[in-house]
Amino acid sequence: MKKTALLFAALIAASFALVSCNSGPKVTLPPSKLTTRVFASQSVSSPASRSGLVIIDSFNDTLVQASEIAAGTSPGLMAISPERSTVLVFDSATNSVDVVNSNKETLTGSVQLAGPTTSMVALGNGFGYAAVPGAVLNGFPPGAVEVMNISSGGVTATISVPNAQTVVASPDGTTLLVFSSDSDAVTIVSPLSLNTGIPLTTTVPGFDRPVYAVFGGDGTPYILNCGPQCGSSSASASVQVLNLGTTPSAGTSVDVDAATIGFVSGTTLYVAGTPTASAANPTPNDSCGQDTQAKTCGRLDIVDLGSMAVTGSAIITDGYHDRIDMSSNGQLFIGSHTCTIIGNVAAPQGEVRGCLSIFNTLTNAVVIPPDNGDVTGLQSFTSRYVEYVAEGGNLRVYDTTIDKLLINTFITTGTIGITGQVIDVKAVDFF
Repeated sequence: MKKTALLFAALIAASFALVSCNSGPKVTLPPSKLTTRVFASQSVSSPASRSGLVIIDSFNDTLVQASEIAAGTSPGLMAISPERSTVLVFDSATNSVDVVNSNKETLTGSVQLAGPTTSMVALGNGFGYAAVPGAVLNGFPPGAVEVMNISSGGVTATISVPNAQTVVASPDGTTLLVFSSDSDAVTIVSPLSLNTGIPLTTTVPGFDRPVYAVFGGDGTPYILNCGPQCGSSSASASVQVLNLGTTPSAGTSVDVDAATIGFVSGTTLYVAGTPTASAANPTPNDSCGQDTQAKTCGRLDIVDLGSMAVTGSAIITDGYHDRIDMSSNGQLFIGSHTCTIIGNVAAPQGEVRGCLSIFNTLTNAVVIPPDNGDVTGLQSFTSRYVEYVAEGGNLRVYDTTIDKLLINTFITTGTIGITGQVIDVKAVDFF
């Protein structure tokens, strides 16, 4: 009797579940029919290959062979809108930004920039913003932030920011921070002030070659002062608070070994860079230890934001660090370009080293994977312990439980086989 009653209850529950599923809103799948998609930008490497965005099923790390999206001749850097319906793709061959509708998996337009960019953001207001250091405005020094209309195409405004190099958006999209090369100031841009008559930009001095910003959970921006690595004569790099408000100002700072990229987790800031000699500090601590042939290494410093104090540090690969991401189980992936390359991953003999470092935030251990090349893209997932890494033109998949390349039935080499040079990678769906 008990088994019969349990079976009957299970059937009743299943029937309610079916009714619930059938009565819910219909889910419209994209043309690829996938619900766990990743886009990877790839440039051509031979006349037989075709550039564009390739679609990857990140549930099993397989390439959707027949679903490539046209996006210029040399697509690279990508930016994705907060709701992930729009992907902006910079084409370095034409200095244009292609607009891709991720729901339809099609190219919907293109915006011509005044020059190349290495930094852009897409906001949820239907506009994108690109830092273009070579943009020319009459009566102003070269450099600007160009405002792109994602819906209709075209540049709708050009905001003068001399030597604009990097643009970072606040989490709520109401503030843009712009960083210029060889500058000791941060420019604040207010996107909501466009066409209102309110001053659009505010320049805040008091920094030391600032290059990037990360935002704390309360919305406070922490500026990364590159210092000696970016040509300053100061003794070290630093992390410094930017006080927002009616009159923005430079605030409290803490010295770190180096600072070009950072990642906030709770009240902890992880900041990476490569220590560089300066007049004030001719012998920075750049020891790499005994386990590598590298003569110069980078540093990862751990900063407690509550006390603005450094609580730890680790040795990582060198180069200019501009990529950072954390996996769902606390593995911090740090990537750089123009780093010290050792060995040959294609024919390994002895040490093999590239521009990727993995820091275990639970144990403080560091892994330098045996790979070569610049790191140009990182992507983690909330539902899987894996990290996608674009390094040396290849798309690697790392198992973050062991910090090694993932090997299984679907991906036997730890690399997703994509024709061409992979430049960037973005998760399109929330998972």
